[in-house]
Amino acid sequence: MVEYFGNRALASLRRYGAAAEAESSQEKHVCPVCRGDYKKCRLEICPYLKDARDLLRKIRASKTVFGSSPPSALVGSWGYPKVLAGPLVPPIQADTSLFDQPQKWLEIPLNDILAMRVSMIRGKKPVKVFDARKPGRLLESLQELAMARRPTDVELELEKELKISPNFLVRASPTGPSAPMMKIIVAENPSVLKPVERVVSDVDLRASEAIMELYSAGVSEQHIVRLLSMGLLGSKRWRRLVPTEWSITAVDDQLGRRLRARVKRNPWLNEVELYSHLAHFNRVTVLLLPGPWMFEVFEIWYRAGGLRAYHDAELPREPDRWPENVGGAYHALRLPILEKLDREGRQASALVIAEIYEGWIPLGVWRFREICRAAVKSPPLKFGEILEALNELFKKVEAPADLILRRSRVLKFHLRQMRLTDLLMQNTLK
Repeated sequence: MVEYFGNRALASLRRYGAAAEAESSQEKHVCPVCRGDYKKCRLEICPYLKDARDLLRKIRASKTVFGSSPPSALVGSWGYPKVLAGPLVPPIQADTSLFDQPQKWLEIPLNDILAMRVSMIRGKKPVKVFDARKPGRLLESLQELAMARRPTDVELELEKELKISPNFLVRASPTGPSAPMMKIIVAENPSVLKPVERVVSDVDLRASEAIMELYSAGVSEQHIVRLLSMGLLGSKRWRRLVPTEWSITAVDDQLGRRLRARVKRNPWLNEVELYSHLAHFNRVTVLLLPGPWMFEVFEIWYRAGGLRAYHDAELPREPDRWPENVGGAYHALRLPILEKLDREGRQASALVIAEIYEGWIPLGVWRFREICRAAVKSPPLKFGEILEALNELFKKVEAPADLILRRSRVLKFHLRQMRLTDLLMQNTLK
């Protein structure tokens, strides 16, 4: 796959995988469905999922599943470099595109999102990641499905009866029952976007360039993740299957790096701007300060026992480091801010506070990306002074002011600059 990591491709991929495991340990918080242990989530009695449960019960004993895939597929990480890969197929024939379009989910109730996702049956088959270069019939069908632009009819032949239980992941959206798969049949010729067809067929194009080319052509990030995950991007000798959760962060990271290089050439923002948006028990608050590009995230979880905070930042002249504390959410939150600054031809320092309240259900990092997008697309509150903006910011968030002020590297940089400016002004007046 992924020569965009340079000569350390495999090490970097495994870093994404190790980070996913670290995030798993962080994200075990009380959920109203399963009391915080998602592995014990019981679809059979879940109050959110009655409609999905009724649908799945009708086909439970069947070993054949036929339906319209959104399209969607999942590559697991367990056992890498031999992984479980397969399609996600709801047992209905309809326009299921919304089932895999998180950019449209902010206004949809949580129970509806969960119902859509857990009705997606996952067929799975062990595949070597390097087989992407010379796929057999099954993997070729999965790649064909990954390229599709709209819902595609798929038939699965399963080895075993479905186990009716949902699967919650760290970065990707939840999925429904799964079973080992004997065969997949794509029952129609998928419609493929021309930019996708062109990039997939270009076996000399680096993966990083392919990701940016598709993004610039208006191909959705979800579609790009699917292509990367199924080993369809990059020069031929580097192509391989990539676990879906790793692909999500890789795409966010690569797009962010490309946009960041452009943003750093822009003039500074003129005023301090404050944005905020709340959805699905998550709030994202963004403070943009006139100055050189910097980025900082506080991820704060609230639960009965108190709060837990994670924190990462990037400042000028610092080498790129993996955000070990916040993980994939860091890249998901960074991308919308860079998109906004690139669109407006501006540069700024950004402080982001992402808060997760009780009642949250594991949905994947898409929620941070889309809530942040919604925030920065709304009209901002504007201020002439940082202290005015901070006063308003701490009215919007529940995070303790002393926690943010004590640990924020971006604020320390700017407040120190303020003090130096005041000192210079005093000397000039004398």
